[in-house]
Amino acid sequence: MTCRVVLCVLLLLPLATLSSAGQTASVKKQQATEHIRASQQYLQQQRPDLAIPELQKAVALEPQNVDARGNLGVLLYFRGDYAGAIPELRVAVKLKPDLWKLQGLLGLAQEHSGDAPSAQADLEAAFPHLTEQKFKTEVGDALISSYNSAGDTEKAASVASQLLADQPTNTALLYSSYRLYSDLADKALLTMALTDPDGALMHEMMARELARHGDEAQAIVNYREALKLDPHLPGAHFELGELLYNSSNTELQAQADAEFRAAVADNPTDEKTHLVLGEVAARRGDTKTAYSEYSRAVELQPSDPDALVELGKIQMTMNENDKAQETFARAVQADPSNTVARYRLSMLYRRQGKTREADQQMVEYKKYKEMKTKLEKIFHDMRVGSLQKNADDADEQR
Repeated sequence: MTCRVVLCVLLLLPLATLSSAGQTASVKKQQATEHIRASQQYLQQQRPDLAIPELQKAVALEPQNVDARGNLGVLLYFRGDYAGAIPELRVAVKLKPDLWKLQGLLGLAQEHSGDAPSAQADLEAAFPHLTEQKFKTEVGDALISSYNSAGDTEKAASVASQLLADQPTNTALLYSSYRLYSDLADKALLTMALTDPDGALMHEMMARELARHGDEAQAIVNYREALKLDPHLPGAHFELGELLYNSSNTELQAQADAEFRAAVADNPTDEKTHLVLGEVAARRGDTKTAYSEYSRAVELQPSDPDALVELGKIQMTMNENDKAQETFARAVQADPSNTVARYRLSMLYRRQGKTREADQQMVEYKKYKEMKTKLEKIFHDMRVGSLQKNADDADEQR
């Protein structure tokens, strides 16, 4: 070989090497694409077992391919190979951090694998961004379980509340929420008892618990003690007034008005107090005052179905049937299950000869009435059971 030829070869070698490297990368990319295409075909044939090896080959050829990594992680997860899915999903999320579904799946895989801290971190990051309801619920449930295991009831309750906002009739979520908030209430009561056992708020908390369990006499005692310690304790005058107003003792009933007046003096924009003051006035036949109080309640809370119903009743008493019809319609819009508003609307439509509208309201009335009757029985049985348990406990202590 002449010097000229050797020189030419030496000069060409680097160029040939670079060209080969470029061709190799291009070939690898093309091969990876072919493997991904093959995996898609297998998935269309419902053969994930054949798709997985194709994706593994694609990842080996092109490790930074987000789609290949992500799809491989998903398939391994649903095959139950959580240990194999985790590194694939982790790399995909690292390469593209806004893949929230993949991050949620990564958290679930880590949960199944027993890596609780990593699972919680990824579930927390993904949960707020998920929109597909079924998957969001699965991630949320896992997050609630994680928080419960760590003793963080507050965070668990917050997640349950967010899920319920989208699925208000999900029975599993309702039970979970009930249990969590019951635990929170017990925890708060215990902490208050340790922190300020003789304070006004402790007495108010005790009063609420006693009233909830049917011991109204002791509840009244605790409300009075709370107000003795703090005459302007928020909510206490109203809650005591409700207990007195609903008492079977006429002497206690007579004391309710003063408590409601004290409540509205402390907070003139307390809609619930104006509503009850309207009810008190209506009971004693003072239509003018009742109308004024109900109107004020509706003004403060325009979508409160209870206030709307009571205002509608007074409007009917005053022969303002057109206004009453409009008010009851607003109540039904605010709460479709409001049986009183449905029944009254049916009456008003029938008076106007609107038979179809009247019948429609009556059908809805009967449907919701039946539902509420069943609920009332459940709560009645729960209350009787609770009272019986309290009596049995008292007998045992004697």
